[in-house]
Amino acid sequence: MIINSSIIARYERTNFISKDGYEVAIFSDHWKLNKDIGFFLDHLPEWLDSEIKRAFLQVLSIYAQTSSAPYTMAVFRRFRHYFESTTGPLLFSPESVISYRSALEGEDWHLSSMRAFIRTWVSLGYEGVPGETLKMMEGWRIKGNEKGYAVQSMCPESGPLTDIEMEGVVSRLIDCYSDGSLSLREVCYAMILALTGRRPSQIAALKVKDLLFRGGRYFINFPRAKQKYGVWRASFKKYQIVEDLWTLLQEQAESSKSAFVEACGDKFNADLIPELPLFPAIKYYDGGVELGIQLSGDYLHARVAELSYVMTKVKEKVAVISERTGAITHLNPYRFRYTLGTNLAREGRGEYIIAEALDHSDIQNVGVYVKNIPDIVKRIDKAVALQLAPFAQAFQGVIVRDEAKARRGEDRASRVCSAGGNVGTCGSYGFCGALAPIACYTCSHFQPWLDGPHELVLDDLLRERDNVRDTTGDLKIASVNDRLILAVSNVVTRCNAMKSEFVNA
Repeated sequence: MIINSSIIARYERTNFISKDGYEVAIFSDHWKLNKDIGFFLDHLPEWLDSEIKRAFLQVLSIYAQTSSAPYTMAVFRRFRHYFESTTGPLLFSPESVISYRSALEGEDWHLSSMRAFIRTWVSLGYEGVPGETLKMMEGWRIKGNEKGYAVQSMCPESGPLTDIEMEGVVSRLIDCYSDGSLSLREVCYAMILALTGRRPSQIAALKVKDLLFRGGRYFINFPRAKQKYGVWRASFKKYQIVEDLWTLLQEQAESSKSAFVEACGDKFNADLIPELPLFPAIKYYDGGVELGIQLSGDYLHARVAELSYVMTKVKEKVAVISERTGAITHLNPYRFRYTLGTNLAREGRGEYIIAEALDHSDIQNVGVYVKNIPDIVKRIDKAVALQLAPFAQAFQGVIVRDEAKARRGEDRASRVCSAGGNVGTCGSYGFCGALAPIACYTCSHFQPWLDGPHELVLDDLLRERDNVRDTTGDLKIASVNDRLILAVSNVVTRCNAMKSEFVNA
């Protein structure tokens, strides 16, 4: 293959700057496009014609300079797969492209990005792609990839979380932070994901100055992501958060500051505190380079992959049992986005509202939330509650035979009361402002008494649920205490089992 020399002189480069500001040598073995994305060029087939490879890398460098790093890497991998699936002499011929499309077996949405790339290739004047190939591909109708299957199917492994699962995750995160099984940084990651539904790349890009307090309200000023031609931290959207999350993130900001003070020593400039990464990658700090220069790019920010690793650890530590599967609830960053979108759709919000909440630039990918979404909030009666309770494992405390056996049992102030009488003992010595006994059944410090009137508590909760549903007509509002109902049901079931054991002993 011969490429016109005038084209080479005009377009061929040896270096370029990626969209995220990283300098890359085109003919090196490895392209590092940002702190998270890089790939090896030696993974291309050895038999690939050298001129075709040169042209391919030149066009790919334009993508790397103008498009996001993940998109560029995806294009590289798609062409690598095509090269590996095709013999050299037939490369880019109509026959080879048709054969490749057939091999994709209905997954030909991949060809959309290939067609756009080939279009750029030809328009720049590089040889190697026959004109009839591009003409043929321009005439194809390529379906988009299937969107929203996990959401529409309400998949218990990858789809939206139920309210009971979500409440369990948030509750257990707080417990794990209190007992030290999860660090401040890990809990902050998980809580931001759970309460805002933001993308991992947006969280990793946060700086201390992005925590805002305006008019008595708390916000995170999230950098936007997935803007195809956008620049890192060039545009933002504020997201209102609750005070508890704000307080947690203020602790993380102090932790980031302390890490840089320790790393920089006397060279630390306090004026740079607002520019510090909220989640720093402090090991990449270079003491020989001015901190302000290093903070101008993404290099000292957490790697996106860290969030995926953290969520794997969070899943193991919180170990929330799904009432749908009876197994530990699978957690990943995108399940929280699906949950946010699904909950907004159930509240009757339109596509534009959902797109705004999920930080989409348009509504083309949010229709899945408002079309054919099955409602997973069901009516729960007593029989169903007692049946589901062992699976959900919402009760975290320990049942005691009587008050004398309880921790702090000698302290009458530790008694937990209900309308039907005393139901148990609080084993915590710290202050608690939660509403008893409603909050107690899901607390690890609660010690229900074996003969306590737990069934009366359950009946009252179920009655209140039905009244709210009948009054408001909104099953989602009525279900706000469903996890509590399952916790009380679990206590009732366990107490009945223990009583039977004592009788039969």
